Amino acid sequence: MQTATMPTPERFFDMAFSYERTAALRAAVDLDVFTAIGDGANRVPAIAERCHASERGVRILCDYLTICGLLTKQDDRYALAPDTAVFLTKRSPAYLGGTLAFLASRELMQNFDNLGETIRRGSVAPAANVVAGQEQELWVNFARAMVAMMMPAALGIADILQIASAGPVRTLDIAAGHGMFGITLAQQNPRAEVVAVDWPGVLAVATENAQKMGVAARHRTIPGDAFAVEFGDGYDIALLTNFLHHYDPATCTTLLRKVAKALKPGGRAVILEFVPNDDRVSPPMAAGFSLMMLAGTPSGDAYTLRELQGMTEDAGFRAGVIAHSLPTPQTVVVATR
Repeated sequence: MQTATMPTPERFFDMAFSYERTAALRAAVDLDVFTAIGDGANRVPAIAERCHASERGVRILCDYLTICGLLTKQDDRYALAPDTAVFLTKRSPAYLGGTLAFLASRELMQNFDNLGETIRRGSVAPAANVVAGQEQELWVNFARAMVAMMMPAALGIADILQIASAGPVRTLDIAAGHGMFGITLAQQNPRAEVVAVDWPGVLAVATENAQKMGVAARHRTIPGDAFAVEFGDGYDIALLTNFLHHYDPATCTTLLRKVAKALKPGGRAVILEFVPNDDRVSPPMAAGFSLMMLAGTPSGDAYTLRELQGMTEDAGFRAGVIAHSLPTPQTVVVATR
Protein backbone atom coordinates (compact mmCIF):
# COMPACT_ATOMS: atom_id res chain seq x y z
CA MET A 1 0.00 0.00 0.00
CA GLN A 2 1.46 3.34 -1.08
CA THR A 3 1.55 6.09 1.51
CA ALA A 4 0.53 9.52 0.28
CA THR A 5 3.21 12.16 0.52
CA MET A 6 2.24 14.79 3.04
CA PRO A 7 2.67 18.42 2.03
CA THR A 8 5.41 20.33 3.85
CA PRO A 9 6.03 24.09 4.17
CA GLU A 10 9.63 23.68 2.99
CA ARG A 11 9.08 25.50 -0.31
CA PHE A 12 7.40 28.38 1.53
CA PHE A 13 10.28 28.76 3.98
CA ASP A 14 12.84 28.42 1.21
CA MET A 15 11.31 31.41 -0.60
CA ALA A 16 10.63 33.38 2.57
CA PHE A 17 14.28 33.17 3.64
CA SER A 18 15.84 33.43 0.18
CA TYR A 19 17.15 36.92 0.97
CA GLU A 20 19.63 35.16 3.28
CA ARG A 21 21.21 33.44 0.28
CA THR A 22 21.81 36.71 -1.52
CA ALA A 23 23.25 38.30 1.61
CA ALA A 24 25.50 35.31 2.36
CA LEU A 25 26.80 35.19 -1.21
CA ARG A 26 27.49 38.92 -1.23
CA ALA A 27 29.28 38.71 2.15
CA ALA A 28 31.42 35.79 0.99
CA VAL A 29 32.40 37.66 -2.17
CA ASP A 30 33.10 40.89 -0.27
CA LEU A 31 35.32 39.00 2.20
CA ASP A 32 36.87 36.92 -0.62
CA VAL A 33 36.12 33.71 1.25
CA PHE A 34 36.07 31.53 -1.87
CA THR A 35 39.49 32.65 -3.07
CA ALA A 36 40.90 32.11 0.43
CA ILE A 37 39.61 28.54 0.53
CA GLY A 38 40.80 27.90 -3.01
CA ASP A 39 44.27 29.08 -1.98
CA GLY A 40 44.37 26.51 0.81
CA ALA A 41 42.95 28.30 3.85
CA ASN A 42 40.45 25.54 4.53
CA ARG A 43 39.85 25.71 8.31
CA VAL A 44 37.98 28.43 10.17
CA PRO A 45 41.02 30.04 11.89
CA ALA A 46 42.95 30.27 8.62
CA ILE A 47 39.96 31.57 6.67
CA ALA A 48 39.20 34.14 9.36
CA GLU A 49 42.80 35.37 9.41
CA ARG A 50 42.99 35.57 5.63
CA CYS A 51 39.64 37.41 5.36
CA HIS A 52 40.16 39.69 8.39
CA ALA A 53 36.96 38.41 9.99
CA SER A 54 35.85 36.79 13.24
CA GLU A 55 36.08 33.01 13.62
CA ARG A 56 32.46 32.81 14.77
CA GLY A 57 31.26 34.74 11.75
CA VAL A 58 33.36 32.69 9.32
CA ARG A 59 32.23 29.38 10.82
CA ILE A 60 28.55 30.23 10.53
CA LEU A 61 28.94 31.69 7.04
CA CYS A 62 30.93 28.71 5.71
CA ASP A 63 28.47 26.24 7.19
CA TYR A 64 25.62 28.12 5.53
CA LEU A 65 27.46 28.18 2.20
CA THR A 66 27.93 24.42 2.58
CA ILE A 67 24.19 24.00 3.13
CA CYS A 68 23.64 26.02 -0.07
CA GLY A 69 26.03 23.78 -2.02
CA LEU A 70 28.74 26.35 -2.69
CA LEU A 71 31.18 24.65 -0.33
CA THR A 72 31.77 21.10 0.86
CA LYS A 73 32.83 20.16 4.39
CA GLN A 74 34.78 17.18 5.67
CA ASP A 75 35.38 17.19 9.44
CA ASP A 76 36.51 20.80 10.01
CA ARG A 77 37.88 21.41 6.51
CA TYR A 78 36.04 23.31 3.79
CA ALA A 79 36.53 22.98 0.04
CA LEU A 80 35.07 24.64 -3.04
CA ALA A 81 32.30 22.93 -4.96
CA PRO A 82 33.27 22.50 -8.65
CA ASP A 83 31.10 25.37 -9.95
CA THR A 84 32.26 27.61 -7.09
CA ALA A 85 35.88 27.01 -8.10
CA VAL A 86 35.07 28.13 -11.64
CA PHE A 87 32.85 31.15 -10.95
CA LEU A 88 33.61 32.47 -7.47
CA THR A 89 37.36 32.43 -6.94
CA LYS A 90 39.38 35.32 -8.28
CA ARG A 91 42.02 32.91 -9.57
CA SER A 92 39.55 31.80 -12.26
CA PRO A 93 39.23 33.66 -15.58
CA ALA A 94 35.46 32.96 -15.36
CA TYR A 95 35.07 34.78 -12.00
CA LEU A 96 31.57 36.22 -11.62
CA GLY A 97 31.72 37.68 -8.13
CA GLY A 98 32.06 41.21 -9.48
CA THR A 99 28.66 41.01 -11.15
CA LEU A 100 26.99 41.26 -7.73
CA ALA A 101 27.83 44.97 -7.80
CA PHE A 102 24.98 45.18 -10.32
CA LEU A 103 22.87 42.06 -9.79
CA ALA A 104 22.59 42.61 -6.02
CA SER A 105 22.75 46.39 -6.12
CA ARG A 106 20.39 48.39 -3.96
CA GLU A 107 19.04 50.11 -7.09
CA LEU A 108 17.73 46.80 -8.43
CA MET A 109 16.81 45.09 -5.18
CA GLN A 110 14.72 47.99 -3.86
CA ASN A 111 12.37 47.55 -6.82
CA PHE A 112 11.12 44.37 -5.14
CA ASP A 113 10.31 46.05 -1.83
CA ASN A 114 6.84 47.01 -3.03
CA LEU A 115 6.24 44.37 -5.69
CA GLY A 116 2.61 43.94 -4.66
CA GLU A 117 1.90 47.59 -5.48
CA THR A 118 3.65 47.20 -8.83
CA ILE A 119 1.49 44.18 -9.62
CA ARG A 120 -1.66 46.11 -8.73
CA ARG A 121 -0.66 48.92 -11.08
CA GLY A 122 0.72 46.60 -13.74
CA SER A 123 3.72 48.90 -14.08
CA VAL A 124 6.61 50.19 -12.01
CA ALA A 125 6.40 53.46 -10.08
CA PRO A 126 8.13 56.33 -11.95
CA ALA A 127 10.90 56.61 -9.34
CA ALA A 128 11.89 52.96 -9.84
CA ASN A 129 11.87 53.00 -13.65
CA VAL A 130 15.30 51.77 -14.79
CA VAL A 131 14.64 52.90 -18.39
CA ALA A 132 13.36 56.38 -17.59
CA GLY A 133 14.80 58.06 -20.68
CA GLN A 134 17.85 59.66 -19.14
CA GLU A 135 21.28 58.46 -18.12
CA GLN A 136 21.32 56.66 -14.78
CA GLU A 137 24.29 55.67 -12.62
CA LEU A 138 22.77 52.18 -12.55
CA TRP A 139 23.83 51.60 -16.16
CA VAL A 140 27.37 52.85 -15.61
CA ASN A 141 27.46 50.34 -12.75
CA PHE A 142 26.14 47.67 -15.14
CA ALA A 143 28.84 48.46 -17.69
CA ARG A 144 31.60 48.13 -15.10
CA ALA A 145 30.26 45.02 -13.38
CA MET A 146 28.94 42.74 -16.11
CA VAL A 147 31.85 42.09 -18.49
CA ALA A 148 32.72 38.67 -17.07
CA MET A 149 29.13 37.47 -17.20
CA MET A 150 28.63 38.59 -20.80
CA MET A 151 31.90 37.34 -22.32
CA PRO A 152 30.67 33.78 -23.07
CA ALA A 153 27.73 35.26 -24.99
CA ALA A 154 30.00 37.75 -26.78
CA LEU A 155 32.29 34.94 -27.90
CA GLY A 156 29.27 32.87 -28.89
CA ILE A 157 27.92 35.67 -31.08
CA ALA A 158 31.31 36.08 -32.78
CA ASP A 159 31.29 32.36 -33.56
CA ILE A 160 27.69 32.40 -34.83
CA LEU A 161 28.52 35.29 -37.18
CA GLN A 162 31.79 33.61 -38.27
CA ILE A 163 33.21 37.07 -37.78
CA ALA A 164 36.88 36.09 -38.08
CA SER A 165 36.45 35.31 -41.79
CA ALA A 166 33.77 37.90 -42.59
CA GLY A 167 36.05 40.51 -44.17
CA PRO A 168 35.22 44.22 -43.83
CA VAL A 169 32.27 44.59 -41.43
CA ARG A 170 30.53 47.64 -40.02
CA THR A 171 28.79 46.92 -36.72
CA LEU A 172 26.24 49.04 -34.89
CA ASP A 173 26.27 48.21 -31.17
CA ILE A 174 23.02 49.55 -29.71
CA ALA A 175 22.84 50.12 -25.94
CA ALA A 176 26.43 48.94 -25.94
CA GLY A 177 26.99 49.10 -22.18
CA HIS A 178 30.47 47.73 -21.50
CA GLY A 179 30.90 47.41 -25.26
CA MET A 180 32.27 43.88 -25.17
CA PHE A 181 29.92 42.46 -27.80
CA GLY A 182 31.16 44.84 -30.48
CA ILE A 183 34.70 44.87 -29.14
CA THR A 184 34.89 41.07 -29.36
CA LEU A 185 33.89 41.21 -33.03
CA ALA A 186 36.61 43.80 -33.67
CA GLN A 187 39.18 41.72 -31.81
CA GLN A 188 38.50 38.67 -33.95
CA ASN A 189 38.33 40.57 -37.24
CA PRO A 190 40.96 43.26 -37.91
CA ARG A 191 38.74 44.68 -40.67
CA ALA A 192 35.71 45.15 -38.41
CA GLU A 193 34.60 48.61 -37.30
CA VAL A 194 32.21 49.26 -34.43
CA VAL A 195 29.90 52.18 -33.70
CA ALA A 196 28.59 52.03 -30.11
CA VAL A 197 25.42 53.81 -28.99
CA ASP A 198 24.62 54.52 -25.32
CA TRP A 199 24.56 57.27 -22.73
CA PRO A 200 27.83 59.28 -22.43
CA GLY A 201 28.87 57.92 -19.02
CA VAL A 202 28.26 54.35 -20.13
CA LEU A 203 30.18 54.89 -23.37
CA ALA A 204 33.17 56.08 -21.34
CA VAL A 205 33.36 52.54 -19.93
CA ALA A 206 33.03 50.99 -23.40
CA THR A 207 35.79 53.26 -24.69
CA GLU A 208 38.07 52.21 -21.81
CA ASN A 209 37.42 48.56 -22.71
CA ALA A 210 38.09 49.18 -26.40
CA GLN A 211 41.44 50.74 -25.47
CA LYS A 212 42.33 47.83 -23.18
CA MET A 213 41.45 45.33 -25.89
CA GLY A 214 43.47 47.11 -28.57
CA VAL A 215 40.62 48.08 -30.91
CA ALA A 216 40.15 51.77 -30.01
CA ALA A 217 41.13 52.89 -33.53
CA ARG A 218 38.16 50.97 -34.94
CA HIS A 219 35.68 51.82 -32.19
CA ARG A 220 33.69 55.05 -32.15
CA THR A 221 30.66 56.20 -30.23
CA ILE A 222 27.30 57.92 -30.69
CA PRO A 223 26.17 59.26 -27.28
CA GLY A 224 22.50 59.53 -26.47
CA ASP A 225 19.13 57.78 -26.44
CA ALA A 226 19.01 54.90 -28.95
CA PHE A 227 15.45 55.90 -29.86
CA ALA A 228 16.44 59.50 -30.63
CA VAL A 229 19.98 59.59 -32.09
CA GLU A 230 20.79 59.09 -35.75
CA PHE A 231 22.53 55.77 -36.42
CA GLY A 232 23.53 56.47 -40.01
CA ASP A 233 23.31 53.59 -42.48
CA GLY A 234 25.31 50.98 -44.36
CA TYR A 235 25.85 48.62 -41.42
CA ASP A 236 26.37 44.90 -41.90
CA ILE A 237 25.47 43.94 -38.33
CA ALA A 238 23.36 45.54 -35.62
CA LEU A 239 23.77 44.23 -32.09
CA LEU A 240 20.73 44.42 -29.80
CA THR A 241 22.02 42.67 -26.70
CA ASN A 242 19.93 42.61 -23.50
CA PHE A 243 17.89 45.60 -24.63
CA LEU A 244 14.50 44.69 -26.12
CA HIS A 245 13.26 43.15 -22.88
CA HIS A 246 13.01 46.62 -21.33
CA TYR A 247 10.14 47.67 -23.60
CA ASP A 248 6.71 46.62 -24.83
CA PRO A 249 6.37 44.94 -28.26
CA ALA A 250 5.24 48.11 -30.04
CA THR A 251 8.27 50.05 -28.80
CA CYS A 252 10.58 47.16 -29.70
CA THR A 253 9.11 47.08 -33.21
CA THR A 254 9.64 50.82 -33.60
CA LEU A 255 13.31 50.45 -32.67
CA LEU A 256 13.74 47.40 -34.91
CA ARG A 257 12.27 49.38 -37.81
CA LYS A 258 14.90 52.05 -37.21
CA VAL A 259 17.59 49.37 -37.04
CA ALA A 260 16.42 47.84 -40.33
CA LYS A 261 16.86 51.19 -42.08
CA ALA A 262 20.42 51.41 -40.76
CA LEU A 263 21.37 48.00 -42.16
CA LYS A 264 22.44 47.15 -45.68
CA PRO A 265 20.18 44.79 -47.64
CA GLY A 266 21.10 41.37 -46.27
CA GLY A 267 22.39 42.93 -43.05
CA ARG A 268 21.65 41.13 -39.80
CA ALA A 269 20.18 42.20 -36.49
CA VAL A 270 21.64 40.08 -33.69
CA ILE A 271 19.34 39.94 -30.68
CA LEU A 272 20.47 38.49 -27.34
CA GLU A 273 17.65 37.80 -24.88
CA PHE A 274 16.23 35.56 -22.21
CA VAL A 275 13.78 33.62 -24.40
CA PRO A 276 11.13 31.56 -22.60
CA ASN A 277 9.18 28.79 -24.23
CA ASP A 278 5.61 29.48 -25.31
CA ASP A 279 4.37 28.18 -21.94
CA ARG A 280 6.20 31.12 -20.26
CA VAL A 281 7.27 28.95 -17.30
CA SER A 282 10.23 27.16 -18.87
CA PRO A 283 13.16 27.14 -18.91
CA PRO A 284 13.12 28.56 -15.38
CA MET A 285 15.73 31.32 -15.59
CA ALA A 286 14.61 32.69 -18.97
CA ALA A 287 10.94 32.57 -18.00
CA GLY A 288 11.55 34.00 -14.53
CA PHE A 289 13.30 37.04 -15.99
CA SER A 290 9.88 38.57 -16.67
CA LEU A 291 9.56 39.35 -12.96
CA MET A 292 12.71 41.50 -13.08
CA MET A 293 11.15 43.48 -15.92
CA LEU A 294 7.87 43.84 -14.04
CA ALA A 295 9.72 45.20 -11.00
CA GLY A 296 11.89 47.72 -12.85
CA THR A 297 10.28 48.80 -16.13
CA PRO A 298 6.92 50.24 -17.21
CA SER A 299 6.20 47.54 -19.80
CA GLY A 300 9.21 45.25 -20.31
CA ASP A 301 9.01 41.46 -20.55
CA ALA A 302 10.86 38.30 -21.56
CA TYR A 303 9.75 37.52 -25.11
CA THR A 304 9.23 34.15 -26.72
CA LEU A 305 10.84 33.28 -30.03
CA ARG A 306 7.43 33.58 -31.69
CA GLU A 307 7.03 37.10 -30.30
CA LEU A 308 10.52 38.18 -31.36
CA GLN A 309 9.89 36.83 -34.82
CA GLY A 310 6.64 38.81 -35.04
CA MET A 311 8.41 42.02 -34.01
CA THR A 312 11.19 41.62 -36.58
CA GLU A 313 8.77 40.83 -39.40
CA ASP A 314 6.58 43.82 -38.50
CA ALA A 315 9.74 45.96 -38.59
CA GLY A 316 10.55 44.94 -42.16
CA PHE A 317 12.98 42.06 -41.69
CA ARG A 318 12.61 38.89 -43.73
CA ALA A 319 10.14 36.28 -42.56
CA GLY A 320 11.66 33.88 -40.07
CA VAL A 321 14.51 34.24 -37.61
CA ILE A 322 17.30 31.85 -36.66
CA ALA A 323 17.73 31.04 -32.98
CA HIS A 324 21.08 29.88 -31.64
CA SER A 325 21.63 28.31 -28.24
CA LEU A 326 24.49 29.44 -26.03
CA PRO A 327 26.22 27.85 -23.03
CA THR A 328 24.33 30.45 -20.97
CA PRO A 329 20.64 30.93 -20.09
CA GLN A 330 20.21 33.29 -23.06
CA THR A 331 19.47 32.80 -26.75
CA VAL A 332 20.84 34.57 -29.82
CA VAL A 333 18.18 35.42 -32.39
CA VAL A 334 19.31 36.57 -35.85
CA ALA A 335 16.99 38.46 -38.18
CA THR A 336 18.01 39.38 -41.74
CA ARG A 337 16.93 42.50 -43.55
